[in-house]
Amino acid sequence: DGRGQAVYLFDREDTKKSECYGDCARAWPPVLTKGRPVAGKGVRKRLLGTTRRRGGKRQVTYDGRPLYYYVDDAPGRVLCHNVFEFGGLWLVVRPDGTPVG
Repeated sequence: DGRGQAVYLFDREDTKKSECYGDCARAWPPVLTKGRPVAGKGVRKRLLGTTRRRGGKRQVTYDGRPLYYYVDDAPGRVLCHNVFEFGGLWLVVRPDGTPVG
């Protein structure tokens, strides 16, 4: 993101509908926005979007998939790439929308 924080996708989600709530969302907070998401350097503006979460908050999507942070990451620090948790893999997203291999 714009602060150097890693952004993740959950490989179990192949649509813009989030399946991460409760304990999952406490460990993997959704990337939220109040307005239109703003494309940072290297991000394809046309791939940015939003989806409504239960409760009405807007979660940022990229290439149609919901985005998340990891609760213990800090800018410039990635702790949980390629980790299996809550029934799927959590993968860092590149600016072009593909997961890091």
